[in-house]
Amino acid sequence: METPAPRARLTYLLVAAGAFALDQAAKWLAAHALALGESRRIVPGLFDLTHWQNRGAAFGLFADAASPAAQIFLVAFSGAALALVGGLLWRGPATRLSGWGLGLILGGALGNLVDRLHRGSVVDFLDFHLGPYHWPAFNLADSAIVLGAAALMFEILWGRRRGAPEA
Repeated sequence: METPAPRARLTYLLVAAGAFALDQAAKWLAAHALALGESRRIVPGLFDLTHWQNRGAAFGLFADAASPAAQIFLVAFSGAALALVGGLLWRGPATRLSGWGLGLILGGALGNLVDRLHRGSVVDFLDFHLGPYHWPAFNLADSAIVLGAAALMFEILWGRRRGAPEA
């Protein structure tokens, strides 16, 4: 398999850099505009900006794990995921959509890893709720990872197969 053209590789790395930069800027703004636990209602009954520190994984998973081993595991897992995604990008994604998806995942994972290494937790601030239903707070890095994974799933389920003739 041939590696992607340098221009395509640069595009996907710019997607990752953009996702990372937007995430870090938004987290900085949230952490400086809101005290920890403070909430600002944006759309009543639907959306608040709330400053949380998440020691767990995405959407608060394992947040109650007080063991230092849990933090070490999360950092190691993030590092392994970054290496895998970086390798897939370097090798060359099958399509532009999967390249963009991998770029979003790379940028988001890097954003959360930097938080975890710098603060010991991840800044979450997007807080959605509807009546009694409440989604765990998240951030732009989590959003980039989910959008990137959705792009990859779309590609796997409905995309053109590698080697198929272009239309």
